[in-house]
Amino acid sequence: MRRILFVCTGNICRSPTAEAVLRRMAEKEGIELEVRSAGIGDWHVGSPPDERAQHHARGRGYDLSAQRARQVTASDFEAFDLILAMDRGHLRSLERMAPGAHRHKVRLLVPGNDVPDPYYGGPAGFEEVLDLVEEACRGLLREFKRSTS
Repeated sequence: MRRILFVCTGNICRSPTAEAVLRRMAEKEGIELEVRSAGIGDWHVGSPPDERAQHHARGRGYDLSAQRARQVTASDFEAFDLILAMDRGHLRSLERMAPGAHRHKVRLLVPGNDVPDPYYGGPAGFEEVLDLVEEACRGLLREFKRSTS
């Protein structure tokens, strides 16, 4: 089973959203994946996702309520097959943290683009995150299907 880790700043907005979206899409497609999320920093460890992220995700049928924030650990680089950064800053941090043998597992969720941080913005930011994440996750599932056929 393929193991995927999404990473953002504090693991309360973007990465938990991506975790829930990919998990649900994979279940609907009958693709077995283990999907988790984590943050670069430890500010929110143990906290549930941001209420606004939960609200907007719920509006599209995704449930983030059981998730709790955690920080990326050194063991994640060995445990996960793919580590997806929400923006280029996270990508740089992950590349610095990753042991050489595992650096190939780290990439941006949206190739060449950042998923913007909605934390300090209005409701439209959370909807934009969902739009970007849903599209990227559909692409990931197509990629996974091609690699297994």
